[in-house]
Amino acid sequence: NSASAQRHRRVLICRNYKGDVDMSEIDHFFTLLMQQEEEGLLCPVMSHGNVHFLWIKHSNLYLVATTNKNSNASLVYSFLYKLVEVFTEYFKELEEESIQDNFVVVYELLDELMDFGFPQTTDSKILQEYITQQGNKLEVAKTKVPTTVTNAVSWRSEGIRYKKNEVFIDVIESINVLVMCVCVCVNANGSVMSSDIVGSIKLKTMLSGMPELRLGLNDRMLFALTGRDKGKTVTMEDVKFHQCVRLSRFESDRTISFIPPDGESELMSYRINTHVKPLIWIESVIEKFSHSRVEIMVKAKGQFKKQSVANNVEIRVPVPSDADSPKFKTSTGHAKYVPEKNLVVWSIKSFPGGKELLMRAHFCLPSVENHETEGRPPITVKFEIPYFTVSGIQVRYMKIIEKSGYQALPWVRYITQSGDYQLRTNT
Repeated sequence: NSASAQRHRRVLICRNYKGDVDMSEIDHFFTLLMQQEEEGLLCPVMSHGNVHFLWIKHSNLYLVATTNKNSNASLVYSFLYKLVEVFTEYFKELEEESIQDNFVVVYELLDELMDFGFPQTTDSKILQEYITQQGNKLEVAKTKVPTTVTNAVSWRSEGIRYKKNEVFIDVIESINVLVMCVCVCVNANGSVMSSDIVGSIKLKTMLSGMPELRLGLNDRMLFALTGRDKGKTVTMEDVKFHQCVRLSRFESDRTISFIPPDGESELMSYRINTHVKPLIWIESVIEKFSHSRVEIMVKAKGQFKKQSVANNVEIRVPVPSDADSPKFKTSTGHAKYVPEKNLVVWSIKSFPGGKELLMRAHFCLPSVENHETEGRPPITVKFEIPYFTVSGIQVRYMKIIEKSGYQALPWVRYITQSGDYQLRTNT
């Protein structure tokens, strides 16, 4: 089997940027990979002699960087993931066939993405200006290299024109919550063990020319950033900006000033470590009757404003692996049994804030196994609440300045959604 696996793993394409690592070294990577797979201990960095292999897997492909220097591993991995992003932008599906069908394009991209071991142009929109693909053929633009490659605004082309100038702003926050329940008799009473908010501000820009945008957030966020009174503020951590943001301006007066990329982009991301009240609180009651049947009651309460509505709610409740003959009763929505995953999925299209909903499930247990020894997976919840952010972040203004003086419309949308949202029990 090992010999068969070795034969099936082969190099599809390779670019040696500096010539200081022999190209045959990649054979040792496959050997090391198989050894670690057999041992069940896969490492992101492997070494053979003085050559180090840093790798990621995407679909059925391995993307491997080799070096014999003490390189910056985080930079190497960022580049490998950027390769996946660029290739996916070009080929839609990144797999063995798309590489084989587009060898010339891949080589051209590798030459533009990196030069002598240093990352260069990694923006797919800029690359597509002069490396274009038609079928399996490469068409290199006959015009000179775009100014975007060399000018100070490499992420945006000149001469962009729109009949209607608009910019769409999405403020999206995902809530990660872990609730631990202690069961007393049959009732589960829970407390929040950990919680945080992961947010991002995304743009879809359709603006002519080379506009400058200035984005202002509400004082609730700015106070925290400027170190003023923190009594009613939220502290952002791990704040990351798109390269278009003028960091010097932000550091001086907290104004987010930038010339935006055309089309879709992520302007900034952030994390907020704070105690978050679960927006959908779950209580579960499980009753077992002499190993013959089990009855489950799940109560869900919307702990958010009454004027808000959670959409496409899914509450996934684990059940014993040998359960059968399901019967359900719900106050709202519908429940279904997913036997291949040992789950009951309770789907609620619209869940208004302040409401309390109920689902009951009845299962037969044909076996006499002791289910007390089975570890119970967590109850998980998925949802999306529009027009609302749990942190209270708001876009206070968006100014659009362009030398031609055109009028542009900014549109803002707020979304709060579930991230890793779990309710664990000790039974």
